[in-house]
Amino acid sequence: MGAYSDWFWWEEVSNGLYLIRERFFEPEKRANIWLLQGSQRDLVIDTGLGLRNLPNYLMSVGLIGSKPVLAVVTNIHFDHSGGLHHFDRVAVHRAEASALMRGDNFETATWLYDWEVKRPPHRGWRAKKYRVQSVAPDRILDDGDIINLGNRQLTVLHLPGHSRGSICLHDQENRILFSGDVVYNGTLIDWLPSSDISDYIQSCKRLMTLVDNNLVVKVLPGHFDPFDAERLYNLASSYVANAGVCHKIMSCGARYIASLTLWWKNYGK
Repeated sequence: MGAYSDWFWWEEVSNGLYLIRERFFEPEKRANIWLLQGSQRDLVIDTGLGLRNLPNYLMSVGLIGSKPVLAVVTNIHFDHSGGLHHFDRVAVHRAEASALMRGDNFETATWLYDWEVKRPPHRGWRAKKYRVQSVAPDRILDDGDIINLGNRQLTVLHLPGHSRGSICLHDQENRILFSGDVVYNGTLIDWLPSSDISDYIQSCKRLMTLVDNNLVVKVLPGHFDPFDAERLYNLASSYVANAGVCHKIMSCGARYIASLTLWWKNYGK
């Protein structure tokens, strides 16, 4: 396994469902990577930074094999999409496909510092040189699309706000929601260049409806630990209740600063 063996950490959450994390990336920023094994194909949800080859690692530990593997990103921000270029088959929402194909590191919000990577992937590595590579997706996703793994199907829910192409994946049969960055157990980010508070409010209302209709019992988020439907409802309703004028003004200021910082980090050197 060599260079891959200690870079990633994994655990089995339930039969055929695995959580993978990058051990040496700052825990407050690193994205969860989910692997869902199907009878006909496997699905990787989000791909991390891409500093190590994730599919090679998954194969080396026996988590993937001869079945086709599709990698889907819940948004194209760098902590989710950085590893996409290692996969043969990738999928992204239509709203962010062109930015991914361009390798647009402004829209991928590439914002990485040396200290956030506790063990550099190789000698001489520097965060200032890190970029999300351009990728041509094999599949463009829209709201309502079905990702069929054979014995499991996931429905694409386009829930913009955090980013223009943010999605959740809903396993309706098992009432599991892979929520990406739309909602997680922390402060929701709505101040990046492609964020939109009005969209985020509508997306949170849609999440509340899922809970009201008893369509979700477990949430597997893009960051931090899983939680239940009650916590999902509380997080979504709290965002809606607090997204008033003051919040919008503060978010607008933060977005301006973030945009300048991202421009400088990606184009100003």
